[in-house]
Amino acid sequence: MPDITLAPNVFDRQLIARHLERRPKGHDDFVTRLVLADLEDRLGTVTRDFEQALIMAPDASVLPLAGRSANGTFAYERVSTVCPLQGVPQVDPEMLDLPRRDYDLIVSIFDLDVVDDVPGFLARARAHLRGDGLFLAAAIGGDSLTELREAFLTADAEVSGGAFLRVAPFIPLSEAAGLLQRAGLALPVSDVETHIVRYQSPLSLMRELKALGASNPLADRPHRMATLKLIQAAAAAYESLAGDPDGRVRATLEIVWMSGWAPHESQQKPLKPGSAEISLTEILKPRG
Repeated sequence: MPDITLAPNVFDRQLIARHLERRPKGHDDFVTRLVLADLEDRLGTVTRDFEQALIMAPDASVLPLAGRSANGTFAYERVSTVCPLQGVPQVDPEMLDLPRRDYDLIVSIFDLDVVDDVPGFLARARAHLRGDGLFLAAAIGGDSLTELREAFLTADAEVSGGAFLRVAPFIPLSEAAGLLQRAGLALPVSDVETHIVRYQSPLSLMRELKALGASNPLADRPHRMATLKLIQAAAAAYESLAGDPDGRVRATLEIVWMSGWAPHESQQKPLKPGSAEISLTEILKPRG
């Protein structure tokens, strides 16, 4: 029999769905708002017509129905990967069986933050692109919420003498391009947008995460409610780590952007070694 290695069960998607469904109506999801504005800017530079474009996210209700490239507007098909939405297909992100296999553009917003098998997700997205189709994804970056993660580690060590995962792991920028290459995407590019968000207190940040549906999504998480003593210890550690003179605290938010193209014969190819007509030695030779 073939040796099949299954991805570890990292995220509890039923829990994620409950978190998203419990978000208060009308709360400003500024993180998604930032990402969608950045997406519009990025696609606005692409001189391409997108006849078949798809955009997906854990909750498709936050997604736009149309986008704009340098060549004009185009329509999106929307897909949910966690929360069901009436009239919108829902797919398992671990299987990613999308409605078509000939997309010119696939955009993924935060799906990589809830999927166990990231390389598999990217490879399956690549399989749904036509030749020279574009894949574009936004994910929460590896240094996001570093302050909260360290504060809880300090608090857990102080209160219980142990350490627990209370903040999900995120994709580091250093791994993003390699993941795209591993999935068979050509011309991979990755970059990061870093934002420092300030809150009145650590408790304000924790309430914001709950309102965004971004509470601890891990399958291997403490199953007891955090005690008041633990919360107080984490808040004190947070203020020590990231407090400002005016009494507010800082939180790091990174958005990692990843893009790649389905291979096609029309794309640029790297030159073969030794094929350059002018050597670097000649270019750097002193003149006169």
